[in-house]
Amino acid sequence: MAGRAAADQQVLFGRSFTRQEHDQVPAQPRHSAYCVSWRNPTPEQRDWGLDTYIAALDEACDAAREITGSDTVNIMGSCSGGITLSTYVAWLAAQKKEKINAVILAVCVLNTQADTDSDFVALVTPETIMAAKQMSKARGILDGHEMAKMFAWMRPNDLIWNYWVNNYLLGNAPPAFDVLYWNADTTRLPARLHGDFLDLIFTNPFMNPGKMSIHGVPIDMGKVKHDTYVIGGTTDHITPWKAVYQTARLYGDNTTFILSNSGHLQSLLNPPGNPKAWYVKGKTKEKDADAWTAKAEKHEGSWWLDWAAYLKERSGEEVAAPKAPGSARHKPVGSAPGTYVFEP
Repeated sequence: MAGRAAADQQVLFGRSFTRQEHDQVPAQPRHSAYCVSWRNPTPEQRDWGLDTYIAALDEACDAAREITGSDTVNIMGSCSGGITLSTYVAWLAAQKKEKINAVILAVCVLNTQADTDSDFVALVTPETIMAAKQMSKARGILDGHEMAKMFAWMRPNDLIWNYWVNNYLLGNAPPAFDVLYWNADTTRLPARLHGDFLDLIFTNPFMNPGKMSIHGVPIDMGKVKHDTYVIGGTTDHITPWKAVYQTARLYGDNTTFILSNSGHLQSLLNPPGNPKAWYVKGKTKEKDADAWTAKAEKHEGSWWLDWAAYLKERSGEEVAAPKAPGSARHKPVGSAPGTYVFEP
């Protein structure tokens, strides 16, 4: 299910390796990275559910392990991709399968009944959930534009009225902005996966062991024991940072929590060199998020460099960079970013 650019994805990191001498730069550690991005489904994939995505993620993990020769991988998931990732690592833990070394989660809420100040809670009632499930079931998919409109109405002053006044009333062309261009590339959800995600709201399985099973395996986050690194955004209106902090706490009080300035996307798209960037870092030993901020340490710059150091410490011995992608068993089937990106 790889190929389409989306905010909701997993990234698997195999062995680290060093740059070759012909790079003419000082040797620095790199990581072999494999991106699992969700295919934009059509009504033909209406029956793909959470169990389908977990099986595909397991297949991708095994492929990355085989290609790199690593016994385990460091795995990252953002937003709803963090939900599938957490389900996956709990599914592995229940079976005592050791494929994961460290977990990295970004802007992901697992406690679906978390007490937050998000306007999203006003949209969630048994009636609205039933109506949403029936609509996607009839169409076979949840249309990406419908999902985008729902998120926009969660912050209407910035995401609706601002453009209505500037573009429609004043006739001004919107400024070119790469993040907004990328954000406009919406992705759909299969009807069954949409229904599975909606069911999480009321079953809250990550907080209630045994409420969800994948391929007959009960999900219990208490069995997950991995080094974990979690990122939240200070002004995130989709996944409020205090709810993301609860996600970090769910992985244990030794989890590293990063609070990055900005919102849902820009807190992540935060490369080094941004003069406005800063982040707060600390272990999740405090039960209360506000108490955590009082003790956590503020840093100037991008959290990416801290994350790179975190990965390096958990990537084992460095090896020579591969001369070609893939392996004899998993041969490349095309150039990056894949073929799904060409599908509407």
